[in-house]
Amino acid sequence: MSVATDVSPPADDPEAPPIAAPASAPGRSWSWSWSIVPLLTRLHFYAGILVAPLLAVAAVTGLLFAFAPQLDGLVYDKELHAVQAGPGLPRPLSEQVAAAVAAHPTGTLASVLPAAAPDATTRVVFSLPELGEKQHTVYVDPYTGQIRGQLTTWYNETPLMTWLDDLHRNLHLYDLGRVYSEVAASWLWVLVLGGLILWCNRQWRTRGIRRRGRAEATLLYDLTAAKGVRRTRGMHAATGVWLVVGLLFLSATGLTWSRWAGENFTLALDKLHAHQPDLDTAIAAGAAPAASGGHHGGGTTGAAPGDPAQIDTVLHVARGAGMTGPIIITPPAEAGQAWTVAGDDRVWPVGLDRIAVDPATATVTARSDFADWPLLAQLSKLGIQAHMGYLFGLANQILLAALALGLLCVIVWGYRMWWQRRPTRAARRAPLGAPPARGAWRRLRLPLLIAGVLVTAAIGWALPTFGVTLIGFLVIDVVVGLVRRGRRQAAVPTSPAPANA
Repeated sequence: MSVATDVSPPADDPEAPPIAAPASAPGRSWSWSWSIVPLLTRLHFYAGILVAPLLAVAAVTGLLFAFAPQLDGLVYDKELHAVQAGPGLPRPLSEQVAAAVAAHPTGTLASVLPAAAPDATTRVVFSLPELGEKQHTVYVDPYTGQIRGQLTTWYNETPLMTWLDDLHRNLHLYDLGRVYSEVAASWLWVLVLGGLILWCNRQWRTRGIRRRGRAEATLLYDLTAAKGVRRTRGMHAATGVWLVVGLLFLSATGLTWSRWAGENFTLALDKLHAHQPDLDTAIAAGAAPAASGGHHGGGTTGAAPGDPAQIDTVLHVARGAGMTGPIIITPPAEAGQAWTVAGDDRVWPVGLDRIAVDPATATVTARSDFADWPLLAQLSKLGIQAHMGYLFGLANQILLAALALGLLCVIVWGYRMWWQRRPTRAARRAPLGAPPARGAWRRLRLPLLIAGVLVTAAIGWALPTFGVTLIGFLVIDVVVGLVRRGRRQAAVPTSPAPANA
């Protein structure tokens, strides 16, 4: 809900029922529910106008990223899919890794992602100093050992998915661009909740509920409304009500990995000891190696730590330990450490367990199951997966698309409502509708005003981008008010001096 609905019917909306203010003495109103509405209206109006363009960009780019897996399948069909000549078994994983190493002799083996589906390729990832956070991924046909291609990836994302991810997060403007997405996420929940309060207040205090039930008037379009601002307002608000839960979810999950609010969220997890537990990969000194048993035997004695030849044993132990879905196998960074096997199944129910495997003894030396994570760590991880469209597969993607399209419609209707509310008489012609009246905060009860200031300050500290932009809005509003007051005073004609007799 990006642009406000006024609490009093505009001049060009004669069908709108009047809203009578409660009788009270001049000054601050003692009815908090009424007194806060004008303030919310002004905030919703200005924040909607200024932030809605950023929300529209986030909606469009998020819509594109939501279907990145399908786009990947089309663009990188050769790299991602194997050519099965028959129902044969895949080759040992060590042979697939050896083929990738032969095709990519430079760099350090960073991880291996065994084929997660019968028609998928195995991904062998290499780190190179000159690539920074990015890596080279070699795609191997698990049945033939043929190299299907090589791509520069980022956290196992293809170049296309990385490009769409950066577009959504920072518009390819790096740190500067991340400001846009954090501003959008910081204000989205404010606009959503503010718009919900304004719409419910309007519907429950007007004559509309006499013709229709309160729930129906709040959730459904009024098809009997005449064309114009009233019908547009109904579409804008009723659609926003249907999107409330989804938009609040996107706002909250987007803030968890934003630049500044995300740092505060991380600090909160630190204080609550609610982070994902670390996995102990240290191998106890003096552990006796088991006898060699081939690809599926007990161990691989004599191999150097991190030797790709050990990966068959690691995979066999991991499968025996219940790691049955997509996994990421990571070799040890130094001697005395175990291999790490992490679940990579991001579709519900998620498979995100992790184990440490000592290939010399063919044993699991440590384990961290997702079920044992702190609740906040679980919710944070699941929220991110749902925000990215992974958690419920195609249904998740369709839901995100519906939210994005619905938000775009709400934004368009909000701006259209602003246009429709402009004065139309020849003597009062103006390009756009007038903003809600100034000075609404003066009507608040003093305790409510003090509480509002304290809560807003706390939110501004937790969400720094929200706090800074809110101060910017207030400064602009004050400056504009002073300029308009000066113009009005200058336009007042002065009385001519009396003529001398």
